[in-house]
Amino acid sequence: MDLNSGDAHAVMCNRGAYLLEWSISDKDVVLPGDLDKPTWGGMAILIPFANRVKGGEYEFEGVRYLLPKNEEGHAIHGLVLNEEWDVVSIGENNVSLKHVLHNPGYPTELTSIVRYTLIDKGLDIEIIVRNTGLKDAPLVVGAHPYFIISGDWRLKTQGSVQMCEAVNKIPTGRLVPFDINNTVRREFDDCFLISNDDIVLESNYSTIRIIRRGMPYVQIFTGVPNAVAIEPMSGAPDAYHNGMGLIIMKPGEERVFKFTIEVLRL
Repeated sequence: MDLNSGDAHAVMCNRGAYLLEWSISDKDVVLPGDLDKPTWGGMAILIPFANRVKGGEYEFEGVRYLLPKNEEGHAIHGLVLNEEWDVVSIGENNVSLKHVLHNPGYPTELTSIVRYTLIDKGLDIEIIVRNTGLKDAPLVVGAHPYFIISGDWRLKTQGSVQMCEAVNKIPTGRLVPFDINNTVRREFDDCFLISNDDIVLESNYSTIRIIRRGMPYVQIFTGVPNAVAIEPMSGAPDAYHNGMGLIIMKPGEERVFKFTIEVLRL
């Protein structure tokens, strides 16, 4: 599906409600993606957990659930990445996609809607999740956009920043202060709790502002050359165990998560 707004163009996919490409005046904003490797480019949607669940299993309300494991032995990036989503509505610059989750590794039915609205210099993303099942639903929601960078890059934000202390990429539940504004070109696969909703990413390539609502955690990943993933999340990795940002939705309950990506310079 192609979305257009002025000089901006985006390509969306039914599989995973995935942002495959986004450009302005034919210059890419995000690293073009690959449906076969959705968390190594573009922007993937992460539901009902974001990043890792330790050991690929968890216990919830007295029941043990098993999840697909990666090569590290953990579950990663949710359960909807490779699922087909239905188009609810589509316009020239916007699209809404819907998915109903039924998975033996999850306690209940979960209905998710992702709405993308493309504007000339930005992209609005709204994620609506409703517990349409009969049992409580543990939830963390995230997104996994890769922004192209060149040369040194820097993040800027106001307010407090705390890093999730981690062992082998799994947060322990402890937060430690971190001066992210004075960090340049470091390697990351770490989660942060950032009090201010705005984050700015600067490099020679572009200046990007991410404005989050209801997504106070951010995973930063630098494992792809010439790109950095800045991932808004409602909770931390392994929240099913450490409880950091974990939401428990009752049957019939709905939660809304939003973020906007503004292109200040490209």
